[in-house]
Parts: sequence; structure tokens; C-alpha cells
Amino acid sequence: MFAEVILPLPLYSTFTYSIPAEMSGDVVVGSRVLVQFGMRKFYTGIVACVHPNRPEGYDVKPLAGLLDPTPVVRRSQLQLWDWISQYYLCSVGDVFKAAVPTGLKPESTTQISLNPEADLADLSGNISEKDAVIIQLVESEKKVSIGDIEKATKIKNVTARLRPLFEKGILEISEKVVERYKPKSQKMVRLTIADGDHDALHDLMQKTTRSTRREKAIIAYLDMSQWLTRREGPLEVSREALIEKSGISAGILKAMEDAGIFEVYKKVINLFNTTQGDPVNIPTLSDAQQTALNSIMDEFKIHDTVLLHGVTGSGKTEIYSHVIDSSLRANKSVLFLVPEISLTTQLTDRLRRIFGERLLVYHSKFSDNERVEVWNKVMRAQEPLVILGTRSAVFLPFSRLGVIIIDEEHEASYKQYDPAPRYNARDTAIVVASMLGAKVLLGSATPAIDTYYKALNNKYGLVTLSERFEGATLPDVEIVDMRDQRKRKANEGIFSGPLRLATRNALDSRKQTLLFQNRRGFAPYVVCRNCGWTPKCVNCDVSLVYHKYSDLLRCHYCGYSIPRPALCPACEENSVEVYGYGTERIAEETHNVFPDARIARMDLDTTRNKDSYQEIIEEFSAHKTDILVGTQMLSKGLDFENVTIVGVLNADSLLNFPDFRAAERAFNMLEQVAGRAGRRADKGTVFIQTTDPSNPVLTHVKAHDYDSFYKEEIAARERLSYPPFSKIINIYLKNKDPKAVDEAAFLFAAALRNVFGARVLGPEKPFVSRVATWYLQSIMLKIESTASMKKVKHILRTLFESLARDPRIKSSMIYYDVDPA
Repeated sequence: MFAEVILPLPLYSTFTYSIPAEMSGDVVVGSRVLVQFGMRKFYTGIVACVHPNRPEGYDVKPLAGLLDPTPVVRRSQLQLWDWISQYYLCSVGDVFKAAVPTGLKPESTTQISLNPEADLADLSGNISEKDAVIIQLVESEKKVSIGDIEKATKIKNVTARLRPLFEKGILEISEKVVERYKPKSQKMVRLTIADGDHDALHDLMQKTTRSTRREKAIIAYLDMSQWLTRREGPLEVSREALIEKSGISAGILKAMEDAGIFEVYKKVINLFNTTQGDPVNIPTLSDAQQTALNSIMDEFKIHDTVLLHGVTGSGKTEIYSHVIDSSLRANKSVLFLVPEISLTTQLTDRLRRIFGERLLVYHSKFSDNERVEVWNKVMRAQEPLVILGTRSAVFLPFSRLGVIIIDEEHEASYKQYDPAPRYNARDTAIVVASMLGAKVLLGSATPAIDTYYKALNNKYGLVTLSERFEGATLPDVEIVDMRDQRKRKANEGIFSGPLRLATRNALDSRKQTLLFQNRRGFAPYVVCRNCGWTPKCVNCDVSLVYHKYSDLLRCHYCGYSIPRPALCPACEENSVEVYGYGTERIAEETHNVFPDARIARMDLDTTRNKDSYQEIIEEFSAHKTDILVGTQMLSKGLDFENVTIVGVLNADSLLNFPDFRAAERAFNMLEQVAGRAGRRADKGTVFIQTTDPSNPVLTHVKAHDYDSFYKEEIAARERLSYPPFSKIINIYLKNKDPKAVDEAAFLFAAALRNVFGARVLGPEKPFVSRVATWYLQSIMLKIESTASMKKVKHILRTLFESLARDPRIKSSMIYYDVDPA
């Protein structure tokens, strides 16, 4: 028998391996196996199918190992991987790599060791000093990785130096398979005597009468384990808990272990103690919410996907809770998707109070071990669960799934950009639901244009919730003309007069303020006022952003950084200055304007680990912070009851973007961030600072009029044949040689025009035309929405294969972004 194996590599096909006799019957679809790929490298693969057909033309390698007694991936997941690879024009290996936690993908690492037959004495005087340092390190460490050699010796380009040492037979290469996932374990303690043997216990106590500390340890263990009273057998006691309870030292406990009194053993512990039972504290709904819930349930009888269009602060989460409850009572699990990790913080607390330990959380800020634990729990769970997560949660091994809730469904964060697969989690979740017979509930105050179009045309169900919860009203929106403010000198730095006054009044009234700026760092521009020099990234076609906290100029694309120069490198004058405002600078300036205020910042720089979000949000919720400055993270569904003022400090950066979705993105973000204000009894006010106050998007935001904005936008889309009236595939080519990528792009575009004609636009350089030393070119393919995407993708693949031998194409990387967000 043979197994077709998917590898976590950008490869379009599966690879055939023979199944050894000792594994016969154990290797099934979804099994995790270890395979040799190439001369030495070992990878974890997933079995896609098992068959008796021996391939012809080459020798088939056997599977090197079966890693689990049962499958770790379901058949429905493999079907999903295949759909993603087909629809988003990527390899199934890319999907596997993205879908499965790293902890479940052990692979081999190259190990360097000394050749036992090498005579080091003969090498004296024949090798360089650096080679001698490498040999000495390898000899002392026995086996060491290339990375460890570089780290220990500080020698650059170690690989080039190793090659001649291999050729001379001094060093050897081997491969070591590294298992990344290690179940969390805890040391437990138990008496060595049989449970319930009171005579043995009496003898044991007699032997310890001379040692008060040993006696204390035994008494503490008997109490904690209920050894004397529990009929079902004693409870397990951890080593750490026993030491704390008895007050003895670890050394005393070790001596008791050596004396045969206690036995210490390891127990694998589950990170999740999920318990069954009816949910409690389901929130009571208002009349409007109850009507919306009833409508959702009615729509689910007709449509598999329903859009809940509810204004900001209307209480969509409370409705979601009832939908979840209904699914759990039907013994089916729920997937609850959110666009940002920051949203899981507040939602976790709210949903945990309702659904207890049935709630699991899954996102990229968790460690490998934590993600593997969630994966295994979902795979093996007999009881229904609620999984709250970001876009990667769509890949979990669901079986009995009742409903998928996609909150803030309009968010571009659901779209994966780099690396492949460049999937949209919202659309992928709808496919998951169709495969598993589940329903989908989309929720948003500002639905994506495509989504609302489908709802109005009866492809999705539509339920509208137009009033805020508990009688709260939508905030007033004031458009502030910053040109007029500067002309009258009414502004103070980034603050207009009206926003500064409103913030002061909020502080005096013990209310809170949110300040929104969609730019992190201290200042986006650094310029020499004398000669005009601007620091550029050496790897990317962008300017460096100044971060004052680290005093570095940093590239937000590749991470390259340099210290801020004291003198201009071009003219050597002390004239380097920073311009513009990032969140770091705004927080500093806010402190200068309001020195008595407690100010915090929430952006990518301040939320590097999973606990940072929670700390910032909890402190703001508890009113330990008065003013919160942040990026788009502030706009996504956060619920703060004391926020009465929201300031959008520079709306122009949202409005003036060269993209057909610019107006939609700007309206959504402004309306969402405005929705953070006045969510309880106190009415909120939103100040939008701009130099273009007559912009029609701002007019719609001021009126909170999504329907008028939609009508205007959908008419423009239809007139220009943009989605949902067409499908877009962006084709990117990249090469380290700018001339080669230009030639490849024109060649590929010409071939596309021979088939698709005027549907092909470009090639042209993207907004950022060089990233991490790669030069980019882009081609847009805009086809009719009724066209067969399967046929289109087949044509694209065939065209690429026909051109693949051309050196201009061969040296370039080509990838596709289907349905760009």
C-alpha cells in the first residue's frame, strides 16, 4: 500500500510513499507521518489518501514514522485545503503550513559534527584561524546547528566556510528531527503504600516520629488527597502544592522520595478543563434585540448565511450569545470569529461569564503548545464547545459545528496578505459551514459592500437592528476644518480647538476619550531642513519612521532600523527634524496638553505579546486610564461605557488612498471608531479633523447613514465594473533584478491579453515597488462576476507553465491575490 502525503512546502502536488508492513492498517487519511524529502531532510506530512498503485519511473521511499495513533486532520479539512488551494491559486502545501500549528509539524534540523576519522593533528597550520574556531566548537559540542555556530563564533557567512571543511572530510552533516510540541506536565506525589492499607500507614507514621518535617509532609498529603476518607481513591496532589501546604523544603521531599515514602511521577495536564452543563447568565434582550434574534432564526430556515446589520452599540454580542446558546443546546459547537486579537480580550471575559469553561480561545499570540492543546481539544471533544478566534481558527478540526459567527465581517483583517495562502477568513468560513452543514451569522454596523449587495439580492438573509441598546443614542459627529483652525491659530499642535476643549470637559467630568491616528511610531517623516535628505530603507522603497522610545528609524515593511543621526549624512548639518504624527508622538503631545491625564497607547508597538492587549483594555475599562491613543485597533468592536469623546486626528490619510475600496474603508473605519462614543446613558461626540470637510464620505459619517453611502458606492462600482459586478485577481511578480521583473511582467501581461483582452490592466509598479530587496510589478485581471473561476484559474496555470522556461519568468516569483480586500 502507498500513501499520498501533503508536505508543508510550497508544492502543488502530493508525494507518494510506501507504507511499511509494521504500519499497515494504522496509516489512514489525516494521519501525521514523518517522511524523508530530498537527500537528508525530514518533514511532517499529512496523509491525503491511501492506495495500492505503485508509481512508475522512480523508487518510492517508505514512510519514516507514524507520529500519532489516530488522525490529527479530518477529511473535511483536507477538502477545505483543496478548495483554498484551487480558489486562491496557491499550493496545498502552503495551506497545510498555515492551517496546522507549528507544534504539530516537527521537521529535521541540520546538525554539524566532527568526522571521527578526521586527523586533527595533520591540520595544524593548514587551516585559517576562523576554521580552527569552528572545528574547536564542533569538537566540544559534539553536534551543533549552523545557527548555533554563527551565534557562538560571530563569524559571518558560516555556510561558505563549512563547505570546504565538508569536502576535506573534517566535518559531517546529519539531520535531527525536532519535536516542537511538548505536552505540559506537572510533578505529582503519592505514598508508596497501597491505597486504604491502614496498617502500612501506621507503620510509616511510626518510622517518621523522630522527624517533625517528614511527619508534617505525610499529614499534609493525607489531608490534601483525602486518603483516609475518599471511597473512590485519593485525589492527586502536586509536588508544588504539597511543599507549599506542609512548609517543607524540596530537599526534604527528595529525601523522603529516596527513602521510599513518597513516589514522584509526572502527569500530563490539559490546559482546558471544559465542563458540561447549561449556560448561565444569558443576557436578557431588549424588545428590538429579541425581534432581531427571532428574525435571525427565521432567516436560518431559508438561508444558510444571514447578515445582522446592527448600528454600533446596538448589542449584537448579546444576540450572538443567544445564538450560541441555541447551538450548544442542539449539542453543536460554535466558531466565533473576530478580526483582531484585541477583540478577544473583552469578548473572552463576556462569553466566559456565560458559557464557562466551554469557551476556548485560539489566535497567533498563543504559544505553539497552547495552540496544539486547542487543536487536540477540538479534535477529540465529545461535548459542544465555543471557539473564539481570529482568522486562523477556521482551520481547526471541527466536526459537529452548528453556527459560525463572524463579527465585524467587513474588516480587511480577515484577509491574509503574506505569506500564501492569501485567503479571506470570512469567505472561507462560509465554505467550512457549507461542508459541515452549519449556519453563518455575519455581523456589522458597516457591512462590506459585497456582503450587503448579496443580502439585498436575497443570496443572504438580512436582519436590521437600527437602535442602540438601553436607549443610548448615536454620537454627534463634528467635522473640523483644520485649514481654518490653522489660519485662525486655534489649534494646539495636532489638537483642534473644539477637540481640545471637549477633551478637557470630559476629563473634568471624569469621562474618557479615545484618540485615533492610523499611524504608529513617533513621526512618519524625517527630513533635513537644510538639504532635504530623507532616510530610506535599504531593502524597501519607503521612508523610515522615527520611533522616539527606541530612538531608531525603522522600516514598517521589513524591520530594518538605524539610529537617528545627530547630523545630516548628506550635508553634515545639525538640521535633521521630524514631521508628522504617529501614535507615539500624539501620546507625548497629549500629555503636554493635558498633564493631569492618565494616558495609554494601543498600537502594534505596545501590544507585542498576548497579555499586552488585556492589560491596556482592562486598565481603560477600570478607568485607570483617561485617554487612550491608538491605531485602527480602537475601531473594532471595543465596548467602553465611559467614553464620551472620540477624536479622529487626521481623516485625510484614510480618504486619500489610491484604491477603488478607499471610500468604503474610510467610511467603515470612521463610522466604527465613532461608534465607540456614547454607548451608555451619556451622549457621545466625535470630532473628525480634516482638510477636506466637504468630502462626501464625511457627510455620510456625520449622518450615520450607511444606506445612502451604500447606494452611492454601489452605483460607482457598477459604472466602473468593480466588485461585486466583477471578480479581481491581482497578479504579482517579484525579482531581485528590477529589469528582469519589468520584462517578466510585460511578457506575462501580453500573454494574458491574448486570452483575456481588455480585462487585463497593467503591468504597473505597486504603491510600494520594492519590499525586502525584492522589486515588484503587478497586473490586475478584472473578469465578469458570472465567469467560471475554475476555468480562469486553469488558464492562468496553463499560461504560467507555457512561459516557465523563459529565463525572465523563471527567475521571477509569481503569486496571486484573489479577491483583494
